[in-house]
Amino acid sequence: MVKIKKTKRPSWDEYFLKIAEMVASRSTCDRCHIGAVIVKNKVILSTGYNGAPRRLPHCDDIGHEIVGGHCIRTVHAEANAIAQAARNGLSIDGACIYLTNSPCYDCFKMIINSGVSEVKYKNFYMSRYEASKAVFTLAKTSGVKIIKI
Repeated sequence: MVKIKKTKRPSWDEYFLKIAEMVASRSTCDRCHIGAVIVKNKVILSTGYNGAPRRLPHCDDIGHEIVGGHCIRTVHAEANAIAQAARNGLSIDGACIYLTNSPCYDCFKMIINSGVSEVKYKNFYMSRYEASKAVFTLAKTSGVKIIKI
């Protein structure tokens, strides 16, 4: 009898987070590379990375537009993934979004309104500490699960 060596496969969470990391490599803002992958029933619906709005020059090309310590030119990865799904007519209601970093407060509100029911992230991102902590309070109130992987 031939002994079969079983291949170690990543879990679904590991798999989608690795894809989010690859998506982040497309970021056009060198201050922070963040990736997002929206998944439903183990199928990728949309991806997004942080960068300038469509058809506008990238931070990497013309520099940052800094206000209050933040680059206001950049559209966040979560927003880009949600917008991409909308542009393609895809419902993300009940989906899970995988992120390389935890979402900011504004993106989390957008996640709630989009119908995404679960957020899984790799690293905690602290932009403005109180607002970053408030995301977790908002998660409890909204019923959207937020899980560090």
